[in-house]
Amino acid sequence: MTGGSGLLGHGFQAIAAEYADRQFVFSGSKDCDLTDRDRTIRFVGEHKPDAIVHTAALAGGIQYSTCHPATLLRDNVLMNLNIMEAARAHGVRKVIETLSTGMYPPEAPNPIREQYIHDGPPHDSNYSYSFAKRLIDPAIRAYRSEYGLNCIGLVSNGIFGEHGNFRPAESVMVAALIRRFFEQRDSAAPVVIWGDGSPLREYTYSRDMARAFMWCLDHYDDAQILHVGSTEEHSVRDTAFMIADAMGIDRSRVVFDTSKPAGILRKATDNSRFVSRSGFSYTPFRVGLERTIQWFVENYHVPGAVKL
Repeated sequence: MTGGSGLLGHGFQAIAAEYADRQFVFSGSKDCDLTDRDRTIRFVGEHKPDAIVHTAALAGGIQYSTCHPATLLRDNVLMNLNIMEAARAHGVRKVIETLSTGMYPPEAPNPIREQYIHDGPPHDSNYSYSFAKRLIDPAIRAYRSEYGLNCIGLVSNGIFGEHGNFRPAESVMVAALIRRFFEQRDSAAPVVIWGDGSPLREYTYSRDMARAFMWCLDHYDDAQILHVGSTEEHSVRDTAFMIADAMGIDRSRVVFDTSKPAGILRKATDNSRFVSRSGFSYTPFRVGLERTIQWFVENYHVPGAVKL
C-alpha cells in the first residue's frame, strides 16, 4: 500500500487485524519516490505484491494549489502512471487507484454520478490536481485494454479520522476546525469561520474508507470508476457546532464571517452502485468525529504524533 503513513494508510493499519489472511506492506515517501519510474518498478519488484492499493498523492489547500499547480499535476500523474507501469512489469494481479470527488465539474448535478467525471472543467482553484485525478480514468481503460492489467479506480470524498493532517494549508475542513477549536478552547475570543456555514459536505471515516477499499479489492473488477464514500451530509455550521460541543466550547463563540466566500453549496455523491453490490454500512459521522477529536486531544502534546 502506498501512502501508508497518511490518513487512509492509518485507516488500513487500524483494520489490518480484521484480515488475518493478508500480509500488508505499508510504504511511504521515505521508502520510495513514486515520481521516479525506475525506482518505483524496482521497489515493487523487491516486494512482489499480489495487489497494490495506491493512495499516495500530493495534495494541499487552495493556497498550495494556487502556488504549485505544475507540481501537483506533474507529481500526481507520474505517481499514478508509475504504479501502473510497475504493476504491469511485475505481473501484479490487481491495482487500486484512488480518485477524488473534488475532480468533478462544479456544475455537475447533485447527486454526482461516476459518469459525470469528464462533463466539464473542474474548479479553477484546484484544476491541476483535478485533472491529474481525472487522468486515472482513461489510464485504467488503456492499461486494461493493452496489457490486461486488472486495475480499478475508487473515488473517495472527504476523509477524516485519527492520524489526519491538521496543518492549516493542507488539512480538510473537519481537521482544520478540530485544531482551531482546540487551540482556542481556553480563550474568550470568537472562533471565526468563513462563509455563512450553509454549505453541505460529505465526509467518510478513514476506517470505513479502508474497509470499502478492501471490499472492492476482493469483489470489484469493473473499468468504471466507483464512488465508495459515505453520503451522509452535514452543513459547515452543524459540523462546527458538533466540534464545539465535543470540546465544551460555547456555541455563541462560533462566528460566521459572511463577507468571506463559503464555497460550493453542495457536492453530494451517488454511491448506490457500491452500496447495492456490497451492502456496506458506514460509521455515523458524529461517532467518527468524536473518536477523531478524542485522539487529537490525547495526542496533541505528544511529540511527532500529530501533523501540525
